[in-house]
Amino acid sequence: MPHDRAPDAPVQVHAAAFVAETRTLASLPPVGPPEIAIAGRSNVGKSTLLNRLAGRNKLARTSKTPGRTRGIVFYDLRVGAGAGHGAEPREVRLADLPGFGYAQVSQAERGSWQPLIEGYTERRPTLALFVVLVDARRGLAAEETQLLEWLATLVVPVQLVFTKVDKLSAGERGALRASVRASSPGRRALFVSGQTGDGVDELWGVILRSLPGAVPAAAEIAGRQEPA
Repeated sequence: MPHDRAPDAPVQVHAAAFVAETRTLASLPPVGPPEIAIAGRSNVGKSTLLNRLAGRNKLARTSKTPGRTRGIVFYDLRVGAGAGHGAEPREVRLADLPGFGYAQVSQAERGSWQPLIEGYTERRPTLALFVVLVDARRGLAAEETQLLEWLATLVVPVQLVFTKVDKLSAGERGALRASVRASSPGRRALFVSGQTGDGVDELWGVILRSLPGAVPAAAEIAGRQEPA
């Protein structure tokens, strides 16, 4: 472990609130706190994970019907490390991007999401980190691979996160970690569960270290090696 990195402490969410939902670049909310974009397939468990990150049950809508997020939904959080860690609370804005894949919407509407997501990612000055969620049971598919390849062309830190790890056995988790290390040796993946909270403190650690002024610098996140 690097000497300048403390162990990830439990994060306390002091406040969480819905800010806005926008379906056009022109109607994006004014820039504010550093933003963490979160994207993934429409059945990846994104809303459940957002609620777990926020420490709230119903901040983000969850549904059995994929594709409920039709635009970019913004939430403002005020967070701080647990007692005894001395960090001042920070303001963070989560940007919930429309799910892709199995979303039950028209082809035309799905097509409108691409310029919205691309324009937001390329132009938003407060974007500090882009989190790509992948269902651990499915592994990386073509859509996630293409998204990661596109993000690699931009100057934005990226964090790959496998969700629903509570659905895997210990052996399956180990096999997934080994597969990720073999296929993406320069990328450090996280393994989380929105249902149980597994890995959420580690994800919060990555998020907080991506914020301006944090140590280590945000640009180092994407290049960290997955630990053995």
